Amino acid sequence: MFRYLFTTLYILVVSIAAAQTPLILSQRDQARVIDELLDDRLRTVLPKLMRREGIDMWVVISREYNEDPVIETLLPATWMAARRTTMLVMFDPGEGKDMEYIAVSRYNVGKVFRPAWNPESQPDQWAQLAGIIAERNPKKIAVNKSVHFGLADGISSNDYDELLKSLDKKYQSRVVSAEKIAIAWLETRSEREMVIYQQICRIAHAIIQEGFSDKVIQPGVTTTDDVSWWYRERIKELKLDTWFHPSVSIQRSEPDAIFTRRPQPVVIVPGDLLHVDFGITYLRLNTDTQQHAYILKPGETDAPEYLKDALAKGNALQDILTKNFVQGKSGNAILADSRKQAIAQGLRPSIYTHPIGYHGHAAGMTVGMWDMQQGVPVQGDYPLYYNTAYSIELNVTVNIAEWKKDIQIKLEEDGYFDEGGFRYIDGRQTKLIAIPDKDAINR
Repeated sequence: MFRYLFTTLYILVVSIAAAQTPLILSQRDQARVIDELLDDRLRTVLPKLMRREGIDMWVVISREYNEDPVIETLLPATWMAARRTTMLVMFDPGEGKDMEYIAVSRYNVGKVFRPAWNPESQPDQWAQLAGIIAERNPKKIAVNKSVHFGLADGISSNDYDELLKSLDKKYQSRVVSAEKIAIAWLETRSEREMVIYQQICRIAHAIIQEGFSDKVIQPGVTTTDDVSWWYRERIKELKLDTWFHPSVSIQRSEPDAIFTRRPQPVVIVPGDLLHVDFGITYLRLNTDTQQHAYILKPGETDAPEYLKDALAKGNALQDILTKNFVQGKSGNAILADSRKQAIAQGLRPSIYTHPIGYHGHAAGMTVGMWDMQQGVPVQGDYPLYYNTAYSIELNVTVNIAEWKKDIQIKLEEDGYFDEGGFRYIDGRQTKLIAIPDKDAINR
């Protein structure tokens, strides 16, 4: 009887939690949406970017299980990897003409890349690629080779050598780095993606809220490790993926209780300030979020004012940073201006904001790193473009007199920048999560 009641209660709790999580599509529907988004991007996003960067041909080559980070964003949802040697050619014949999407393959690659190789008539795949290139006579042949941007450096040494070997000398001299077009493709978000991205971020926020609750945390029993693994399991239960292992840490009035300076895991107790770093992957788009929660002490109905004031300082630093987002401005310039303004306002800032999208730490403009607060070579010099998304990641150090120590408010929220300015995709944390949620109990 007891076992039956426990099982029933568990199912009820899981059902209630699932009802509070925004809709997550079935695997089949996810695949359909991924393919629709890709087809739309190839038609509406890539042609403009290739013309902006002055590239008329982009060749992406990858071998099975040694995937170029870019090719993973070009394959249909039902392809889990490149097949044998996968060659994709994107060619822009010029204004007024349609882009060509060619697969040096015997079959279609998705709905857009059409096959252009019959091994029976031409057994050599590299010779077939060389023929396709010569027939179109491009001014530039861009390949994913880059010194400073790993996500744009996906062609293997062997494949690069094979490409050059297959081309006539006339075309060998036209082979250039695809760094700019690869970064542009990875960082630029389409209108359709941004409609969908809001719900993706909302799902991430809902899971964080669920984990930072008394459904998961029993003060005096639950450890930080327990909560980290709960998040990991919950992601799998919801048919989502993550690009990094979630982490949960504590700050409290004890002198040594701050993040990794204290042995992990730690038992969570009333009065603790919790921190989570959490991200999901859904429909090929990623989130990256850091938020805080407070464990109420007996008799408390809200977090102490000094902790709420600390969070407000973190929000103030966010505002300073995002107000410096201006098209064409480099990450290093945004970093320098934001730090100068924050320090002038009495804040103690650390800024390490990065692009978000197809990858968690994505390609594009970097605004500082935790150990590079004076600027980041190369990646920090990259300019800000419209229609790009960022994880606004930073922290502010605040002295808590009541605890006789400094703490860090570490925040991270995903946002989007376009002609209308910067906005958070699904809002940001401006209030500490209280555990238990007294308002919910009273309702």
